[in-house]
Amino acid sequence: MHFKITSTQNPKVKSLLALEKPRERRKQQLFIIEGKREIALALEAGYKIGNLFFCDEIVSEKELAELPLEDRLLIPVSKEVFDKIAIRESTGGILAVAEQKTHRLAEIKLSKNPLVLILEGVEKPGNLGAVLRTADAAAVDAVIICDPQTDFYNPNVIRSSVGCVFTNQLAAASSEETIEWLHKNNISIFCTYLKASKLYHQTDFTQPSAIVMGTEATGLSDVWVKNSKANIIIPMLGKIDSMNVSNAAAVVVYEAMRQREFKIS
Repeated sequence: MHFKITSTQNPKVKSLLALEKPRERRKQQLFIIEGKREIALALEAGYKIGNLFFCDEIVSEKELAELPLEDRLLIPVSKEVFDKIAIRESTGGILAVAEQKTHRLAEIKLSKNPLVLILEGVEKPGNLGAVLRTADAAAVDAVIICDPQTDFYNPNVIRSSVGCVFTNQLAAASSEETIEWLHKNNISIFCTYLKASKLYHQTDFTQPSAIVMGTEATGLSDVWVKNSKANIIIPMLGKIDSMNVSNAAAVVVYEAMRQREFKIS
């Protein structure tokens, strides 16, 4: 076991703090996972995990032993240091450094009757994380982020997804690339669109389907609207004209699963 780190000026601590910045995550192709459950899900998904930092004032040896850590280096840190490197208020006293994966459209494995969820230009990590949680619950085939404004490995995405960033098939691509991929795989495109007249629950999602969501501020770009088989709308009966994107995704995805009788193809 490594010696206990008690200084916030330690080089390893500084390296961890640097990974809070998107540019540094992209440069090193590394990211931080906080929490026992999230680390376990990442290991199960085949992520390569290096050093694990833990605070023995928070997490016990018994709890550490429950993770399949094998010969990974365990580095104890003081409570002061852990409070410095942890982003979440409650992480269970353990965090890990992991290697990023590539997320290409070509790597997605589709079922016989796929259901895909697509977000264009998502900006808020919390929204992306919440959508990933919905996607896991509904067992959609994949989540594709087009022209992303945030990355899958933002700590707040991992936190708000409760680790579902590791349980979903993910891809990042341009809108044009994604549309071409959908056409190639004979997947119908259904765009949520404020000006649409077709109600979401009157749309047939029993066919291979892609549900496409835009941002609350700008909605979807024209390229999606023009390539859509049907533009759909969620009825808004109050005074506002749109839902939070994560809520809207949950509504439409679960309607699709209801039509499919909650069966995974």
